[in-house]
Amino acid sequence: MTSFDGLVDGFLRDEYERSPVRASQLGLTDYDERLDDLSAESFARRDAEAESWLQRFESVPDDELGAGETIDRDLAISVLKGRLIVADWEGWRRDPLVYSTPVLSGIFTLFVHRLRPDRDLVDAAVARLEQAPRILEQGKANLDESKAHPLIVGRAVAAARGGVRYLRELLPNEVPEGHERQRLSDAGNEAARALEGWVGDLQGLEQRAHGTWQLGEERYTRLLREREELHFDARELRDLGREQYERLDAEMRDLAQGIRGTDDWRGVLEEANEDHPPTEEAMRDSYAEWTERARVFLAETGLVTLPQGERCVVEPSPVFQRPVIGVASYVAPPAFSDLLLGHFFVPYAPDGAPPEEVQKRLAANSHGGIPTTAVHEAYPGHHWHYVTLKANRSRVRRSFGTPYFGEGWALYAERVMRERGFFTDPLHELYHLEATIFRAARIIVDTSLHLGEMSHDEAVEFMTTKVPLPEPTARAEVGRYCWWPTQASAYLTGCLEILRIRERFLQARGADGGGRDADVAVLREFHDRLCGSGSLPLGLAERAVLDGVPAQA
Repeated sequence: MTSFDGLVDGFLRDEYERSPVRASQLGLTDYDERLDDLSAESFARRDAEAESWLQRFESVPDDELGAGETIDRDLAISVLKGRLIVADWEGWRRDPLVYSTPVLSGIFTLFVHRLRPDRDLVDAAVARLEQAPRILEQGKANLDESKAHPLIVGRAVAAARGGVRYLRELLPNEVPEGHERQRLSDAGNEAARALEGWVGDLQGLEQRAHGTWQLGEERYTRLLREREELHFDARELRDLGREQYERLDAEMRDLAQGIRGTDDWRGVLEEANEDHPPTEEAMRDSYAEWTERARVFLAETGLVTLPQGERCVVEPSPVFQRPVIGVASYVAPPAFSDLLLGHFFVPYAPDGAPPEEVQKRLAANSHGGIPTTAVHEAYPGHHWHYVTLKANRSRVRRSFGTPYFGEGWALYAERVMRERGFFTDPLHELYHLEATIFRAARIIVDTSLHLGEMSHDEAVEFMTTKVPLPEPTARAEVGRYCWWPTQASAYLTGCLEILRIRERFLQARGADGGGRDADVAVLREFHDRLCGSGSLPLGLAERAVLDGVPAQA
């Protein structure tokens, strides 16, 4: 073991001790019985430790490391810088989801992945459920009405209500009838009661809260440059979003002319949205069908290397996530496990949603749009990326990543599948471009919101008129941008950076034709190298992919 190995060991050990829920989600089952300490004192220690670890990693010189180790070191540095940039923001005083999410996801992922026998899983779940009141009490002590905003608190209220139903009604069904189910039911009921009390407290906080969700220009820019290793600031990113929106709008006008004889692509899509699955279960079936079609396409074309034994299942979104996430999502197999099974969750409406809202949400998952979403979430999008990443031996890269790579890759996956002929219906191509212009709109809205130059209602109007999204979906989307600054900008930003890296790789390989016509073997090598390198800040990903690539005449 080198001194750098020892440094990494100590850093990761501290990470897992401070966040046992995340360690458990990574597949480290020794942490399954514990919930995080989310006291104010714990957050203060976290920030102080981040300063210390940053100094230690920055002091490691290049000449003591191999090429892969320098990337591991720089990844750790970027993670720690990102943490410190937002330390003074004190999200833990603003956002109730900081407290309820570990409780709910900490239970949910135990049974999603099932890395242990049922009895052990019940033991772990009961232990965590018994700690739920402690975490919620820490939240009550920490949340500050002068920092919290009613919008963010309201999202957490909705999520907690979904969590009550999950704990009380759905969780016991994870194991067969008998003693273990009864234990799970009893513990779930107790935790649900604590969560109901939490809802009541949050409703009071929602009335009193008068803080802000605006991250601010300086923090946003520093996250782009220091955490993500990008070369532009928040305003330059917004300009990029506007430029890409105009480019895509023109391309979509041309495509709509070929489809319906009109350049009104919004009207074409609005009409096509009426052709949607009639029920949520029918929607799930359609997503499953297109997920399998995409996988078969990859197997037949050789565009990527499919890991042996991988599998992706398509399921309804978790009940407690439905009020806060209105789009499809994906949960990868734990990084430190042998599992290659991923879970693609399709967006069901929140409990109690009126029939007209359910139909509007189904219209946002039309038959024409489902193929590109299946590509994004599964093949060769998130699922293929994360099962490929599992072969990387670096513990740092399996523990940390960034949405600028992960979401950038998934949007790039949509593009390369179009380039290689997966979308044979021009309407499917138009929906793919809609998914891309949606990400350009996200850049514009996300940056404008956190620069303080667009209100929440203006953002909702922008998303309903410029994309367009149904109003309930737009509200869920904008709420997410307010709650999670910079993430919404990750998709198209990351995709464009990956395209730039691909161009450099193809030039080094002497491959002509870009993504559409390049030799598929060279493209496969690029895809395998890129996604096998991790989910890195794009500057680090570029180094990982291009270092040592021999140029060919």
